[in-house]
Amino acid sequence: MTAIQARINGVLGIRLGDGIVAGLVSFAVGTAVLAVIVASLPSGRAGMVRLVRGVRARTIPPWMLLGGACGALTVSTQGLTAAVLGVSLFTVGVVAGQTLHGLVLDRIGFGPAGVVAVTMGRVAGAALALVAVGVSLGGDVLRTAPLWMLVLPFAAGVGIAWQQAVNGRLAQRVSSPMVATMTSFIAGTVVLAVAAAISVVSQGAPHGLPAEPWLYTGGFLGVVYIFLGAFLVAHTGVLLLGLGSVLGQLVAAVAIDLIWPTEAGPATWQIVTMVVIAAASVLVAVVRRRR
Repeated sequence: MTAIQARINGVLGIRLGDGIVAGLVSFAVGTAVLAVIVASLPSGRAGMVRLVRGVRARTIPPWMLLGGACGALTVSTQGLTAAVLGVSLFTVGVVAGQTLHGLVLDRIGFGPAGVVAVTMGRVAGAALALVAVGVSLGGDVLRTAPLWMLVLPFAAGVGIAWQQAVNGRLAQRVSSPMVATMTSFIAGTVVLAVAAAISVVSQGAPHGLPAEPWLYTGGFLGVVYIFLGAFLVAHTGVLLLGLGSVLGQLVAAVAIDLIWPTEAGPATWQIVTMVVIAAASVLVAVVRRRR
């Protein structure tokens, strides 16, 4: 879903002429969908009551409400880079940041699963994921893509790991992954609204909204992804959730980039090699050595 979302938001960013505004559109759609869902479900309304009470009683600290700020960085990065780099190259940049930060967050116990031991399998899995990143940067990629486009996906990956941990802890506190997702989208929409306003003032107004409905489905995919992450991270830890997400992203990215290639994307052999290595990284991190 995130691989498809990356290409959708990337194309939307090109059509609008502003990747940040494209991210705002994506988040606004997701926020509207979640508002309807949460208001319609008794469990959603009860979770919102617990959230408000927790904020007022200060049992829910302000930083738990800011996971969506990193989501705002992710969708903005999609809008700025994915349509140029291709989904595969965008994804492996995210992999690097998400894997390294996920390992750190698990070790210090920041996620809802508490302290997760840094076993040799997890370290090896993270290392293999970084090898996949190295493969993606071979060939002409570094000559055809500007450096800032390669750095932004890495920063987005760092933010995704933190967002998953924060949303997971908030979901535990309010007993509702859906409410945690809603909170994340509200925070992201606010951040993107400010960033979009600055972008419009400095660069001018974006192009008109495109007529194709599929360009607005990125927000729906984001809702599902963030909800699943908030639910699963308490059971898997941040790193393992990230590695599993990486595998899904790369497999989908291969299909997207082979069907709809971009100028700066990696070669076919690089894409296939990345997926094989990423699959190995997940298996190494998951399989426990028998005594």
